[in-house]
Amino acid sequence: MSVIQGKRIVYLYRLLSEAKTSDATAIAFTTENSTSISRDSDTVSTKSGVIRVPKDAEVEIKTTAIFASENDEIISKIKAAVREGKMLEIWEANLDAPGEDTNEGKFAATYYHGYATSFELTSNSEDHAEASLEFAIEGSGVEGYATISDDQQAIADLIFKDTKKDTSTP
Repeated sequence: MSVIQGKRIVYLYRLLSEAKTSDATAIAFTTENSTSISRDSDTVSTKSGVIRVPKDAEVEIKTTAIFASENDEIISKIKAAVREGKMLEIWEANLDAPGEDTNEGKFAATYYHGYATSFELTSNSEDHAEASLEFAIEGSGVEGYATISDDQQAIADLIFKDTKKDTSTP
């Protein structure tokens, strides 16, 4: 058994309305992500004693990132989604869990639909500006495998580049 480094769990985001026109995007310089799953329950008094009746599970995702120009487009879209109540797609992928056979080239992931419920920009005089985001998820997510491009992986981890000019991007 091996330990998974936090930087190997990546989150990608996309407005649901852009599913046919845009790839999902990672937020650069993310310092922390969290997925929280909780379930409340009610107590019911019966003739045999009190029993617990569980309610539906609730999922919340939180992200904190250093606010940088590399994040402008996705952060701006998420900030607008808070204001406008737009649905987002979110993938939580484990880069240390590559797929096999029909999922070769993909990574184990959980796919979520949800709403951005909070955007906070913090900027004090001694640290970098940070954007903190919160998402309320509908349902509990679906397990599967997601394609994570080399560029998306590069956001999660510095990758080796040669000394020659990069001709792979237009």
